Amino acid sequence: MYTTLISVDQLQALRASGQPHTVFDCSFLLTDPAAGEAMYAETHIAGAVYAHLDKHLSAAKDPVTGKPAPGSSASGGRHPLPARETFAAWLGSVGFDNTQQAVVYDRQGANYCGRLWWMLKWAGHENVAVLDGGLQAWQATGGAVESGPAPSRSASNYALAPEKTVLTAIDTVAKQVGKSTGPGGQTIIDARATPRFRGEVEPLDPVAGHIPGALNRPFNLNIGADGRFRPAVELRAEFDTLLGGRDPATVVHHCGSGVSAVPNIIAMEIAGLGRTALFAGSWSEWCSDPARPVAQG
Repeated sequence: MYTTLISVDQLQALRASGQPHTVFDCSFLLTDPAAGEAMYAETHIAGAVYAHLDKHLSAAKDPVTGKPAPGSSASGGRHPLPARETFAAWLGSVGFDNTQQAVVYDRQGANYCGRLWWMLKWAGHENVAVLDGGLQAWQATGGAVESGPAPSRSASNYALAPEKTVLTAIDTVAKQVGKSTGPGGQTIIDARATPRFRGEVEPLDPVAGHIPGALNRPFNLNIGADGRFRPAVELRAEFDTLLGGRDPATVVHHCGSGVSAVPNIIAMEIAGLGRTALFAGSWSEWCSDPARPVAQG
């Protein structure tokens, strides 16, 4: 059972073993939502299913209002989580069921596949791991790839189970802003690039800045030059420094829209700091209400 990372060699062994599993390609670009599917069609791990951030891993939005239908989403923001039942139905439609090991990857430094890793935990599925190094690592060792459309797979049934991760709602975040100690304490970690965190630039959302009191840890700091997650001892030292004595159990992660925050969640788990919470609506939900406080600098 792989629950955080899986290496190329381990995936090769899993495939050879005949154990039930599904590999998901989550490649995507925020600036070009059609690019991920094109990348997948050009090259993907043989047999992999494509998971589209907007179509499969986010709630559908009304083309007129730009918002999900009432009751169809589990969070706000630019990439609102779909209802758990909707997500489970999609998993079943691509042949995934509760008996399988899930392996997720992308070719963007685990930026997008982390979303599916988190969502499967949220659906109650512990056996999901990120392919360390992504497609690049797989290809570097001669792993089998193919091109073209997704393979045809018989539908199955995925049964939701109790959540194995914590989804923090915006009201909870707002209530605890600035309270990092004591009962219900909260330590917010923002995974966006530092210029966005400081409010110097804002390419995607209408307001620049960050949630008051938040700490900044750009998600790409978790990935080494080889495209793999950095060693646990290094990650532990950096998170310990960032937290400055705060309890890791109080951490709530966010980013722009609940996607690139997940590599920080995975990194903390690799570092032995436990599984920490996600504010999936993130900055795009926070800044949608002008009454909420904004910090800069």
